[in-house]
Amino acid sequence: MTEQVDVEKTIASLKHHNIEALRASDGDECRKMVLDILPRDASIGMGGSTTVRQIGLLDALRARDYELHDQYEEGISAEENQRRRRAGLTAQYYITGVNAVSEAGELFFLDGIGNRVAAVSYGPERVILVCGINKLVRDEAEAWKRIREKAAPLNAKRFGVDTPCVKTGVCCDCDAERRICNIYVRIHRTMAPGRITLILVDEDLGF
Repeated sequence: MTEQVDVEKTIASLKHHNIEALRASDGDECRKMVLDILPRDASIGMGGSTTVRQIGLLDALRARDYELHDQYEEGISAEENQRRRRAGLTAQYYITGVNAVSEAGELFFLDGIGNRVAAVSYGPERVILVCGINKLVRDEAEAWKRIREKAAPLNAKRFGVDTPCVKTGVCCDCDAERRICNIYVRIHRTMAPGRITLILVDEDLGF
C-alpha cells in the first residue's frame, strides 16, 4: 500500500460508488465474513486469485455443500475447465480478488482471457472481492503502475509463462504468445448498489 493512501477515505469512496466495503483484521476474519454472506445452497463461480487461496477460502468453499464451479480442481480436462468458467458467469455469487483499488473508490483489474472481469462487471447476482491492504493506491496512475510492476510479472512467473517480465520484473507490453496482460478494466461505479462487496484485509495478500 502506498503510504499516503487514506484507508477510511477509500472505504467511503467505494461506498459512494455503490460498492459495499467491509474491513477484516486478517485473513481468518475475512474468510469467516465471506462464509457468513453465502447461503448454504449458493451457486458460486470463481476468478483467479492468490488471495482467495492464501486466506484458506478456496479450501473452505470446497469443504461445504455449495454448487461450486471449481475450475481449479485437479484432474479435470481443459474442456471441463472452460465449462466451469462459463458456468461461473451466471452463478449467484462470484468470488475473486482485485489488482488495485484507488483512494477514489475505483477498482482495477488485469485479465488474461477475461472471465474474471466479465463476471465482476455483469452476470452473477453478487460479487465478493477479497483485497489485501497492499492493493490500495492513491490514483489511477499508481494502479496501472502497480499492475505493470508487481501484479503482472509475479502472476506471469506463477503461471510459468516465458514472457519478458518474468526476467525483467516489469511489464514491457510484449507480444509474447502466452502474454497474460490482455484485458484491462477500471470500474468506476456500479449501478446496482451492494452487488459488489469488497472486503479489505489488514494484511499484505496476493500480488
